Amino acid sequence: MAPTRWPLPLLLFFLLSGAATATEDASPSNPPPSPTPWPERFHAVLFTNLTNYSSASTGPPLRITDLYYDWPRRRNLNLVRHQLSADPLYDVEWDNGTSFYFDSSTCRVQRFPVGVLPPWWLSGGGAEYVGREVTGGIECHVWGKAGFIVYYEEAATGRPVRWNFIDVTGIQQFVMSFEPGVALEDAQWQAPAHCFPDDGSEEDGNDQGKSNDDVASSSKEEVGVVMLEAASRVLRKLAGAAAAS
Repeated sequence: MAPTRWPLPLLLFFLLSGAATATEDASPSNPPPSPTPWPERFHAVLFTNLTNYSSASTGPPLRITDLYYDWPRRRNLNLVRHQLSADPLYDVEWDNGTSFYFDSSTCRVQRFPVGVLPPWWLSGGGAEYVGREVTGGIECHVWGKAGFIVYYEEAATGRPVRWNFIDVTGIQQFVMSFEPGVALEDAQWQAPAHCFPDDGSEEDGNDQGKSNDDVASSSKEEVGVVMLEAASRVLRKLAGAAAAS
């Protein structure tokens, strides 16, 4: 069969149309969408399956996490429920870098150089737009950041849908429900007495809320300096990468 020969004017029209479309897509007048900042307070239910990622956690592989995020008080709580376990693990994080991991009988305290993720940890810069993708039947915008995470956001609502870690674990975490504005009562944030030995350190624990009220006055720029480190630490903990979970 002889090759199709386009009339010169028609061929020129198609070439010019293609060039115009490419220019339009790359035009500053059509910038890629920006990630939606997190609400200052929310409750989310997260599902994580670590069955195929034994190196990612020392705990049971299937887990549901109730995440309570409270930026005005600079605190974050993960209530982790392992499969068939009647004793959930609490992971209470404060912006002064202190984290309490406890259940009904055990407790461990760790201090980190960074604190709670700010709402703009992704939208504040450094995120690269990947495009649109359907995951779980949900149309999403997708961003990558700093070579450690791929973040999916529902295109229609801006709600987080899932995030994947780009490392040897390959962990994927899924947002099952998302409730902006939901707050957890203050009593649920307090670490229990068995987190404090009889050496006077309980005073530090009682001051944890005050410390975070002081931190709440920090500027957006100050928090932004460490937010990428915080994002890496907190999101990996949500996925079960912390030894405590």
